[in-house]
Amino acid sequence: MSDTDSTGAARAAEFERWANVYTTHKAFSHPSELHGALCGRLAAGSRIQEDEWLAMVCEQMGLGIQAVEESGDLAPFMNGAYQAALAQLQSSDLSFHPLLPDDDYAIDQRLEALVAWVRGFLEGMALAAGASLGQAPEEIRELIEDMVAISQLSEDEESDEESEQQLLEITEYIRLGALAVFTEFNEPEKPANTPTLH
Repeated sequence: MSDTDSTGAARAAEFERWANVYTTHKAFSHPSELHGALCGRLAAGSRIQEDEWLAMVCEQMGLGIQAVEESGDLAPFMNGAYQAALAQLQSSDLSFHPLLPDDDYAIDQRLEALVAWVRGFLEGMALAAGASLGQAPEEIRELIEDMVAISQLSEDEESDEESEQQLLEITEYIRLGALAVFTEFNEPEKPANTPTLH
């Protein structure tokens, strides 16, 4: 298995883990949308306290806040997901990927997930950055306009090679776009304990 295959398999497994949590808790919303909302807030420079993040999780999943106490696995899973998303966005190896189902899913399901992720991302970004988005550099504003257009795509795509290719290209554009927003709104991480030169 090549590196690409193993990272693809890891991403597919990650989506399945989220989907299972959603199924267990009978959530009506899409896991990709919550991941998008989280990444949008992080990319726009916001950091969320644990209680606020878990409240956001419950609201998006359509659960009462007591679900966090009642379920032994929801808080640990979502706190881990928060840390993982932040680490991926901060990583210098551009390993970040939106939470999306893999190619085993039908194209309309993958497009639905991508649209849900982009909607969440735009919402999270607007919540975190607010009016300052209007002052963002032109390429970021153009990217946001493109994302708004993508968030309105319809899911009734016929599956053929061309639409598969388009979906791949749009996904990559969104992935790199999220990283561009993160770079724009977040200070670079300071290296830990770099020795000073004398």
